Amino acid sequence: MLEVAKSILLIVSALFPIVNPIGGAPVFLAFTSDYTTPARRLLAWRITVNSFILIVASYLIGTHILAFFGISIPVVQVGGGLIVISTGWAMLKQKDPDERGQIQRDVNPADILRRAFYPLTLPLTVGPGSISIAITLGANAPHHLGGNLISILSAVIGAAILAATIYLCYGFADRLAAVLGQTGMNVILRLSSFLLVCIGVQIFWNGASTLLNIFLDSRV
Repeated sequence: MLEVAKSILLIVSALFPIVNPIGGAPVFLAFTSDYTTPARRLLAWRITVNSFILIVASYLIGTHILAFFGISIPVVQVGGGLIVISTGWAMLKQKDPDERGQIQRDVNPADILRRAFYPLTLPLTVGPGSISIAITLGANAPHHLGGNLISILSAVIGAAILAATIYLCYGFADRLAAVLGQTGMNVILRLSSFLLVCIGVQIFWNGASTLLNIFLDSRV
């Protein structure tokens, strides 16, 4: 039981700062500014489920999937970093919500399901950084029978804890907006967008520098 607790703590402590649902709440709210509260909660729940599945799958079978397609983690970081940069840049350039006007509308559940995975789950919530760390943690987990059971249990519980924080932060992001006000939310959104661009650049550079070092080593 102690090993399970240690593994859960490792997964949560490694992934929570990168998933960062608190910082992602203003971004989620900006994407759903014209949604009704029930529609926003439904979307938050779908993102939560998607994030849970993505984290568990990355931890348990991520290395096998990458090996099957012949993809390395640095390549995932380069591609994912470019997507994060593009998304953050687009958010930096968009108009403030009060400039566009806010008319809440009911959203078709099918539209919510289509939008929930991309871009709100991947890459904004569980991005390439989170996926690469989950894959790395899973690759370093014990591979004997007892260790596998502990890994599976730890991954499920750790991902469930992270998913719960995502739903709380996203599902009740409107209450955060009510406390901070429109100006405060706009400031946080701009800062979050800028940080998203910076995170994307860092993820891209981590992958690109690794690939560059591999290339230089191969030339020696």
